[in-house]
Order: sequence, then C-alpha cells, then structure tokens
Amino acid sequence: MSGTVIQIENISKHYRLGEVSSGTISRDLSKWWREKFKEEIFNEKKESTQSLTSKEEIWALQNVSFDVKQGEVLGIIGGNGAGKSTLLKILSRVTKPTTGNIRVKGRIASLLEVGTGFHPDLTGRENIFLNGAILGMRKSEIRGKMDEIVAFAGVERYLDTPVKRYSSGMYVRLAFAVAAHLEPEILIIDEVLAVGDRDFQNKCLGKMKDVSRNHGRTILFVSHNMASVKLLCSRALLLKNGQLKYEDTTDKVIDTYLNNLEISQSEFYFTIRPELIASLCYLKIADVKNTAACSFLVADPWQIKVGFTVIFPASNLVVAIGIVTAENVAVRTIWSSPFTAKIGNFEAIFYEDEIIYAAGTYRIVVSLAQNNHTSQFIDTEIYVVFEENVASHQFVKSKDTGLILNQMNVQINQIYL
Repeated sequence: MSGTVIQIENISKHYRLGEVSSGTISRDLSKWWREKFKEEIFNEKKESTQSLTSKEEIWALQNVSFDVKQGEVLGIIGGNGAGKSTLLKILSRVTKPTTGNIRVKGRIASLLEVGTGFHPDLTGRENIFLNGAILGMRKSEIRGKMDEIVAFAGVERYLDTPVKRYSSGMYVRLAFAVAAHLEPEILIIDEVLAVGDRDFQNKCLGKMKDVSRNHGRTILFVSHNMASVKLLCSRALLLKNGQLKYEDTTDKVIDTYLNNLEISQSEFYFTIRPELIASLCYLKIADVKNTAACSFLVADPWQIKVGFTVIFPASNLVVAIGIVTAENVAVRTIWSSPFTAKIGNFEAIFYEDEIIYAAGTYRIVVSLAQNNHTSQFIDTEIYVVFEENVASHQFVKSKDTGLILNQMNVQINQIYL
C-alpha cells in the first residue's frame, strides 16, 4: 500500500428487507445458516451477487474495487440508491461489508449525516471533546484546537448549550469544524454540507482544499452538487445500482453522469425532523392540471408543491425553492412572504404561467426559514427537464413566478396528510 491509504477489494453489501427476526430462535438460526451457506457459495464459486437476490433481498453494493492515494480528494457521485452512503458507512466502520476486503491506513473522521458522532444531550463543548477522544486525541490537543473550531463553526454563543437545541445548520457547522480541525488523516464527507447556507458551504470547500493540499490529508467527498465536486476533486467515481460504473477524471465522470440522468420521478418525500420548529415533508412537480410530471415544454405552465409540517406554533416562517442547473448554476430563487402558522401540516404551491428557462436539465433546492435564519435547507437530487417547444417560435417573455399558500380566504393551506 505504498502511497495508498485506502484499498477496496470487491466490496459487496447485502441487506434483507422486511423483518429482522422471524419470531423464534430456531427460525433465526436456520435463516442465519442459509445466509452463511450462501456466502460460502459466493466466495468459492464467485457467482454474481445478483443471482442471490430475491424479493426480500437487496445488494446495496456489488463487487466495488478502487484505491485512494494519500492527499487525494476523491469525489463519489451517483443517483439516489446508488450505494454512495453505504460505501462511506463501510469505510467509516458504521457497518460491515458482506463480502470483500478493506485496508485503511490512518485515522478516519466521518461526517455522514447531521449529528454523526454527537450526543444530543451534551453541549457543543462536550461533544468537541467526545469526538476528539474518539479520534484518539489527548485533552491538551483538543484544547489547543478549541478556539479554532468554535470560530470556524460560529457557535460561540451556544457552545455550552445542548446540541439538541441547535438548528440543523448550527449542528452541521460544528460537526464539520470538529471533523476538519481535529487532524484526521482521512476525512469522509457525505452530503451534509447541503444543510448549511452557501457561504458556509464555500467556507467548508476552502477548508477541505487547504487540508488536502497543504496538510496531505485524504478526502472522500459525496455530493449532488456537481460544481463543488468539480472544484474540489481531481478524480471521481460514478456508482449506479450498487456497482462502480465509471472511474476517471472529475470532468469526464460528471459529464457521463449528467448525460445519462434518468429523470422519471415527480414526487419526493423527506424525513421529518421533529426537533425543528417546522420540517419539510415532500416536494411534488406537476402541470397546471395537477398531473404529476417531471418534463415540460419551454413556455408551458408548471407548478411545484412543497409540503411541510409545523411542529411548534411559529411566526415569520418562509418557504422557498431554488432552480439551479445540473452543474449548480443558480438561475432563480422564489420565496413566500413571511407567515404565521399553528401546529399542523401545510402545502405551498409555486407556479409559473410560462416556463422562462432555456431548454435543459435543472435541479430543485428547497428550504424553510424563520426570522431570516435558515432552519432547514435541502440541496436535493430532484431534477426537472425543460424541452424545446417546436410549436412555438416566438420569444418567451419572462413572467413573475407566483407563490400561493391557500386556505379559503387566508394565505395558508392546512392539509391532512
């Protein structure tokens, strides 16, 4: 492994859908024995993992192999369900592979989701010491980094507050600051930077470039933000359906990914965050007749519905969407006027009488904010396609995008999910 800090050899990960336990010890042991027998057949005969898949089984990864050199910044891209997060969880030792071998040289710090490695009842300060201890650092080393971590995260005022009181943005700022400043040899980042605002994302990208180029750290970076991957990574991997489909320079891998996007889903559901004041539930794309769609002709009308739940009564709430190109060039941001809402479920409808964008593929970003502070921001992998309207030869005049929050005679529509 000279110069190589991560070596992946034929990694596969198998999950069984449905119940974990069958209800009796004898059945569980029988099922365990069958799985062990399957694994032996897999290893001895090197049969395709696909042949073992049944209606109750799924292979999140299949025979993935690659190496990572010291100081390299490797991008990992692919659609939802491609196996990106599973791969990083295996590398971070959160879960074990079903088959294959992994060799890692150096300490790993992982940021796989908001709150990874944090205890919600401990304060920000206590969690910094906890994460440092997990990385094998002494208290004196952690104290020496404390001021730098807190300044980077911008949470001085809340440092001695339990992190369960933090917004998702504050949570991820502190988590990234800890992961980046406590000197791991390998840093693994999975999509969580999308929670922060754009300024903080740029700050994080700058820090990752610094620790890679000036300190020789190795970084594995998963993101749906192709512009960030291009900026940060010199090499990239493309995963699809658990398999490594392409490995090359970042530009070539991204071009291959964007040219082969399969856009067929018009409804997307988010995990509700009960610790927030309000949490995003879903996003639906449709035409003005309320028919689900993800492809439209330029100049045609269309709409986006954003469902959200208000967990605590709140005022000055704002819901917003952003339209960006597949390579993350922002073309439009649309937001509601501030509104007050009681506890319940709501839906905001963004609509346009005419599509005013150039033909191409665009991504949707959605967020909730209160009092000018972003409480939830989701940089999604939700794509919509605008196609040339050959029947229309006239110039498409720009019209303002409208936002409706309807409920009879008021501007908020409470719904029942």
